[in-house]
Amino acid sequence: MSSDTGREDHPRASRRRGRRPGGTDTRAALLEAAREVFIEQGYNGATVRMIATRAGVDPAMVNHWFGGKEGLFTASVSIPINPAELIPQFLEAGPEGAADRMVRSFLTVWDTTGGGDFMALVRSIATHETAVRMLREFVATVLFGRLTRTLGVDRPELRAALCGTQIVGLGMMRYVVELEPLASADHDTVVAAVAPNLQRYLTGDLGESLATETERG
Repeated sequence: MSSDTGREDHPRASRRRGRRPGGTDTRAALLEAAREVFIEQGYNGATVRMIATRAGVDPAMVNHWFGGKEGLFTASVSIPINPAELIPQFLEAGPEGAADRMVRSFLTVWDTTGGGDFMALVRSIATHETAVRMLREFVATVLFGRLTRTLGVDRPELRAALCGTQIVGLGMMRYVVELEPLASADHDTVVAAVAPNLQRYLTGDLGESLATETERG
């Protein structure tokens, strides 16, 4: 019901007017605002100031609670990893072997959380456009896009997309579909099967025909 002042007509604006204190409600407000802004602007278009303004908090609270925009993004889509921390670990011994370390890292996280909220996000992509856009940002920009740019390889966008097929596909088949024998295979077996192809997508020869057709489209 609307009041004479009209405040009830804009509940979001009223709820977020002014700065919030730095408590746990601030964290929740930032997560809600981040989901909205990332969907509207994309990862690259969104800024810490935009998100903080939407949440009605000081921009410094983003660093306080999440360590920056990247940490806020991963928290907002319930991804239990921080690419800013993991990418240096993947590459610390050089580009070769990065795929092996990446697959092991994801398996460890997923097995610890039973697939976790990230798999819930993957499950929802068939029916929710929001989930599709958030997963696309994660694959193309936040994790694999950043990784391929850090490596300085050719065709970074294509490589990021192909890496996404391996990691997201692995997660879906192992934890959502629970396809055997993959679902119950030990880590060494999975790494031995998946990492070589992932390494080729990261640093190997993709083949001119695939690259040309993808870039042309």
